[in-house]
Amino acid sequence: MTTSKNSKKVNQKEENLFAIAETSGKQFLFKVNRYYDLDRINAKEKDKITLNNVLLIQDNDSILIGKPYIDNAKIELEVMSHKRDKKIIVYKMRPKKKTRRKMGHRQELTRVMVKSIKIEKTSSKAASSKKDTSATKEES
Repeated sequence: MTTSKNSKKVNQKEENLFAIAETSGKQFLFKVNRYYDLDRINAKEKDKITLNNVLLIQDNDSILIGKPYIDNAKIELEVMSHKRDKKIIVYKMRPKKKTRRKMGHRQELTRVMVKSIKIEKTSSKAASSKKDTSATKEES
């Protein structure tokens, strides 16, 4: 019985983790281990893709908001398949002119699975080395 309680806690933790990212000219709410249909991405199946344009991340009770993007945050995706959306019918008619035009359109999509949402924390060594290099540039 204790294992089932622990698994519920883990599932609740994963449910509270989500991110809002910008891709394909739109903003999407991404959750781990869910799939999403994005506009066609030029990648093969099983390829890994990372999104760096992360606008917001919520992890349990903490929320990080970017200005406009969060530094060192990324979402890792895996391409599952390429498909086409449902057909939509575009019908144009000019009244009293006997002009009619009927066209169909199917959007090309890529289905991706969210593998992880990460925030890479910069180490103090990397930050101090940046300061050291800027100090040497000012001296010369």
